[in-house]
Amino acid sequence: MKAARFSRFGGPEVLEIVDLPDPHPGPGEVRIAVRAAGVNASDWKKRQGLMDPELPQTLGYEAAGVVDELGEGVTDVALGDRVFGSTSSGAAQAELTCLSFYAPVPESLGLAEAATLPAAVETAARSLDQLGVAAGATVLVNGASGNIGSAAVQLAVVRGMRVIGTAGPANHDYLRTLGAEPVAYGEGMVERVRALAPDGVDAALDVAGSGVLPELIGLAGGAEHVVTVADFRGAQEHGVRFSRGDSGRALYVLGEIGELVGSGRFCVPAVQTFPLADVAEAHRVGEAGEAGGKIVLVPA
Repeated sequence: MKAARFSRFGGPEVLEIVDLPDPHPGPGEVRIAVRAAGVNASDWKKRQGLMDPELPQTLGYEAAGVVDELGEGVTDVALGDRVFGSTSSGAAQAELTCLSFYAPVPESLGLAEAATLPAAVETAARSLDQLGVAAGATVLVNGASGNIGSAAVQLAVVRGMRVIGTAGPANHDYLRTLGAEPVAYGEGMVERVRALAPDGVDAALDVAGSGVLPELIGLAGGAEHVVTVADFRGAQEHGVRFSRGDSGRALYVLGEIGELVGSGRFCVPAVQTFPLADVAEAHRVGEAGEAGGKIVLVPA
């Protein structure tokens, strides 16, 4: 099969499409013919050498496609079924990949759109779980208009929470459609939040990593009420929990998101597709912040 890989760290130019042996699913896994694979910031961080030291490396942790091989013990899907999910191999940006966690793609959703969901919704659900707040709570999402932030907003609204979200003014109308009360980030953000919530918020989720953890701690009444998915150093400095997948994943949300999409309670982000062969250009566009939506690679 053809797959994206790099054998040295660097810019997008180090990416290449190579031939690798076809993978086969282990117990409880399914193999899919990949129709779409999501591209995330973690991919270019890996490529830059900021995550894993070994070489060479493949790319991708989320994909959607058609089941073409079943692992031992799999009885909940059949050959030919459309599924989406995540892989533990880190090799989803390929013609074939094995999904360790998966769910059916709802009829109302295309495969490219389905491929945008696993990483964002799992991260959002896990972070909300770790905040430990329930219906009726007021949650502040810093960086609410991006893929993870918008997922967190919508899942929090589904759970009955009041959501205040920071974003640039151009994205405020978008946040309102998701059910959040928008405020602008930057100087004066704390005052703008307190204008909506004079007593502060019950919890805060930092998705942007924009250096505002002290402000979020003040608004939420303590570091124990703040979680970040984007500011590892700040979390260490200020005693905030840094949420990462190896501390327990919220994989249950993959089985729930289809019904939420189908019922109109969850809006899937816009998608910009690139052929798998153009993985380097997809990285360049994503890393430069020029994407017109969530980037998805589509094998030919």
